[in-house]
Amino acid sequence: MEQKRRSLTYKDAGVDIEAGERLVDRIKPWAATTARPGVLAGIGGFGALFSLAQQKMADPLLVSATDGVGTKLKIAQMVGKHDTVGIDLVAMSANDILTLGAEPLFFLDYLATSRLDLEVAEQIIKGIAEGCRQAGCALIGGETAEMPDFYAPGEYDLAGFIVGIVDRARVIDGSRIVPGDKIIALSSTGLHSNGFSLVRKILFDQRGHKLEESIPELGTSLGEELLLPTRIYVKPFQELKERLPIKGLAHITGGGLPGNLPRILPDGCQAVIRLGSWQAPPIFSFLQKQGGVAKEEMFRVFNMGIGMAVVLAESDAEEALEIANSFRGKAWMAGEIKSGEKGVKLVEAA
Repeated sequence: MEQKRRSLTYKDAGVDIEAGERLVDRIKPWAATTARPGVLAGIGGFGALFSLAQQKMADPLLVSATDGVGTKLKIAQMVGKHDTVGIDLVAMSANDILTLGAEPLFFLDYLATSRLDLEVAEQIIKGIAEGCRQAGCALIGGETAEMPDFYAPGEYDLAGFIVGIVDRARVIDGSRIVPGDKIIALSSTGLHSNGFSLVRKILFDQRGHKLEESIPELGTSLGEELLLPTRIYVKPFQELKERLPIKGLAHITGGGLPGNLPRILPDGCQAVIRLGSWQAPPIFSFLQKQGGVAKEEMFRVFNMGIGMAVVLAESDAEEALEIANSFRGKAWMAGEIKSGEKGVKLVEAA
């Protein structure tokens, strides 16, 4: 007599619907800590609602951006520490929309994994909530996808989506930048979330370092250094914007200063950056020596200690420097705008 086979379930195929439902319940308190005026309905529904009624602007424009964390996630997965990459996720998009003068309003995340681990997922969302608090935006929704056989066991990927708002009259687009303007550099916390494929190539494939290894030059373990979260610049930006006319902002991500500063420059304007005018975290010199990387390549791949560049009139530069230095992190007068071919010129400080 043929034995009756058990009916297959989605869980047999690697997708646990109940685990996903439990995760929603666990992350609701974290999302609640990010609440701000305008949130009408958030986590748990088919969509999220946000009211713009309280935005008192003559001509409001919505500004959006999306980004991920890249292969820095490999480091988090290797170390088993998952509560900081969520900050990176928010930072990459929040910092991008600041460059247009926008105030972040709300954020959504996408987490994809081979099999949902509730403890890991909660730590990730906890980090996203912390990033949202730092950026002043609400974690209003998201999506979690279990994709067995698509990701290896223990692997996950993240993507983030942000919406902000700016009054049309206060959009910052770089069009008012002229020769003679000054460039203020706001410090990064280190690598932020760019260049990690090269980092892993140098440190692990070529040099055989271990993440738990203590590195004297860094004053900490390699894993702790590499997982330092990306700095979020919302608070210093808001203070600068309220007190001074900012002409341009560049978020220094992949491509470094040479790849990002030209994106805000008008034709005929060249950004001259004085090397040695700021203090870069030691991770950059460590990587350069370990990998024998040329200086030009270092500047093309990494932020080299500058996470955000701010362009203002020369008459506003000293006050801007004072304001920026009143916040966590440091700021320096790193260069100026000169007449010339649009781009970045790196020169030795006098």
